[in-house]
Amino acid sequence: MAEITAALVKELREMTGAGMMDCKKALTATEGDMDKAVEFLREKGLATAEKKASRIAAEGLCKALVSEDGKKAVVVEVNAETDFVAKNEKFQNYVGEVACQALNTTAADIDAFMAEPWALDTSKTVKEALAGQIAVIGENMNIRRFQQVCEPEGFIASYIHMGGKMAVLVDVVTDVVNDEIREMGKNVAMQVASMKPKYTSRDEVDADYIAHEKEILLAQIKNDPKESQKPEKVIAGIVNGRISKELKEICLLDQEYVKGDKESVFQYVQTVAKANNAKITIKSFVRYETGEGIEKKQENFAEEVAKQMGM
Repeated sequence: MAEITAALVKELREMTGAGMMDCKKALTATEGDMDKAVEFLREKGLATAEKKASRIAAEGLCKALVSEDGKKAVVVEVNAETDFVAKNEKFQNYVGEVACQALNTTAADIDAFMAEPWALDTSKTVKEALAGQIAVIGENMNIRRFQQVCEPEGFIASYIHMGGKMAVLVDVVTDVVNDEIREMGKNVAMQVASMKPKYTSRDEVDADYIAHEKEILLAQIKNDPKESQKPEKVIAGIVNGRISKELKEICLLDQEYVKGDKESVFQYVQTVAKANNAKITIKSFVRYETGEGIEKKQENFAEEVAKQMGM
């Protein structure tokens, strides 16, 4: 058996890109045989996963999953490098498995989630199961985020847009649950997907945010030779009017309902409530869009080919 030196571990790490402890474990298990150690890491999915970890995974899918009783739901985002893989059936099935795990998890954050046992094979953690999928699919992948929503006094509506480019959950508090009210919930979820609100209602908007926006609008008016000459009361009215217009765009319940006739989302919900003799409140929403906030790496194809050819 060859001595497991730091230099040997370093060499294996450079060959495979796997972690130092994984390399040491592989060399120990294979009695210092470098070729067998590489195979050991590949079989575990560790070499493939780590070598691909530097690549940016900005494509992928968002998945919403709701429990049978509609009281609990989860939305997850799992990323891959290319849209081609995102359309792969194996990847789609895996995202569904991640969603099932996330629906039942007690983990408070993504780190705890990744460290818990994988439900389909409890001998592995979620992170280790992901490494195995990376080896099978052949691209860097990442379970980026998840969020659970529970609503004992109503139900969770969901909507998935463009096959998983977007996923939305809407928390509906209601004393009546029927097909018409469920349809209303789905319509509101579609509104969230298409109109991208930041808040559910004006009550959620931070007072500091409004004060800051007013300062900006006031500065704009003062820098306008015509508007700056107007009386203070008129200027204050202009500022408040513009703030109100902005809130109508960013607050879900204030937005114009896209499938309606110049009514707000709030008015649409109340119309459905009245028709069903129900009390309905849209409590909150979650909107995930694949890759949002991830900087996508732009590759020059000619340069990449030249690099690989050693030119």
